[in-house]
Amino acid sequence: MNRTIRRTSVFCLLLVLALLMRATWVQAYQAKALADDDRNRRNTIAQYAQPLGDIIVAGSPVTGSKRTVGSDLAYKRTYKQGELYAAVTGYGSQAYRSTQLEGIYSHVLDGTDDRLKNPLGALTRKQEEPGDVLTTIDPDVQKAAYEALGDDKGAAVAIDPATGRILAMVSTPSYDPSTISGTTDGTAWKKLQADPDMPLINRAMRQPLAPGSTFKLVVAAAALENGLYGSVDTPTDSPNPYTLPDTSTVLRNESATAPCENATLRVALQYSCNNVFAKAAVDLGQGKVRAMAEKFGFNTEKLDVPVRASKSVYPTGMDRPQTALTGIGQFEVTATPLQMAMVSAALANGGELAAPHMVSSVTDGDGDPLQEYPDGDTRRVVSASTAEQLRSAMVTVVEEGTGTNARIAGAEVGGKTGTAQNGVGNSNTPYAWFTSYAKDRSGGKGVAVAVVVEDSGAARSEVSGNGLAAPIAQKTMKAALAG
Repeated sequence: MNRTIRRTSVFCLLLVLALLMRATWVQAYQAKALADDDRNRRNTIAQYAQPLGDIIVAGSPVTGSKRTVGSDLAYKRTYKQGELYAAVTGYGSQAYRSTQLEGIYSHVLDGTDDRLKNPLGALTRKQEEPGDVLTTIDPDVQKAAYEALGDDKGAAVAIDPATGRILAMVSTPSYDPSTISGTTDGTAWKKLQADPDMPLINRAMRQPLAPGSTFKLVVAAAALENGLYGSVDTPTDSPNPYTLPDTSTVLRNESATAPCENATLRVALQYSCNNVFAKAAVDLGQGKVRAMAEKFGFNTEKLDVPVRASKSVYPTGMDRPQTALTGIGQFEVTATPLQMAMVSAALANGGELAAPHMVSSVTDGDGDPLQEYPDGDTRRVVSASTAEQLRSAMVTVVEEGTGTNARIAGAEVGGKTGTAQNGVGNSNTPYAWFTSYAKDRSGGKGVAVAVVVEDSGAARSEVSGNGLAAPIAQKTMKAALAG
């Protein structure tokens, strides 16, 4: 064999070896990455090759599947009462991916989750029957909250204090996920994206806002737990009006006639006295207020229910005037309705916070559980004594104070109103808040609810927690107790 032929043969052999090595590398090491690549059309085809599993509310599916026409994606997602449950389900879209429960459990719902495969199916890669997601949502409570919010821009969350089950999660304005579930829904998608009211945002857990005076419950808890005051009925030695420390700025109360000078915590909550809680925050120091806020769930990076909630924030590095403003839920304090519902839930549950969750279990096609979320996984936030005292003070707020619109005949109802400044110099419409709990006096059910109304169209002078948010909470709590 002459030298040229020999060199050519060796070169060709090296090329063949290189091709074999590359094929082995792709099949052995890159196969899963390529299969899972978002640009792999086969994944999307497999995802929608059969009817999807469902998201279940009280035993009935609130989702469905519809056969498509003229598409290689055989089925698309449909929704029953889509606007009512959008804040729970999120959307499952062929074109825009999936969010919330649809996104978290997408592989269970489309049958591609490895936990659904039997040994033979794992070898053959045969797509299995999809599973379902069972929620904790109570349809009556969800409907009551949704209808009570009506045309308002806002949100409501209801929690069972003893178990942590989320009974309702509503965000308005809402949207129908069915309108964006296919591949030809570009117009509907662009309309939702362009809407200044941002209906795709879940305001119940994904949009922290200044909580205003509802945060005074956290400050009151810190004051009692740290021994700043002996009880909710101990005078607080608070001047009225109160001058922010190290400044000449006077912090006034909403009502000039309220008995806020040297008021007890009970009276201060009843009349929402700014002077008492601003001074308490300064006297405690930001470290102790922050520690209490974090016990309730503020500053938690990963609050999964199982959808991840945005972080509610109690800030750091403040001076004394800024610390005073945090005592009334202003400066850089932010909270979601979910977070403020957790505050009321912990107090209603004797000082123990049950982990909030809106999924009870995830099942396979036969209804057997793949994953379960236990009820009553609790941690202590405040002592039973502190919780009892603050519940008593919250009842005073509803019975005799700023929260009278939350009363429910035959039930123990406690709450706290809030009107939070919005914009530079409070130039925008304030936020109306209400956080509360209710218990059946016969010893039955209990519920904790938080509501925020960002905009109701009401005149600025008519914006208040009692006027706008408390009636929504009242209807939601009433539905929960009756359910």
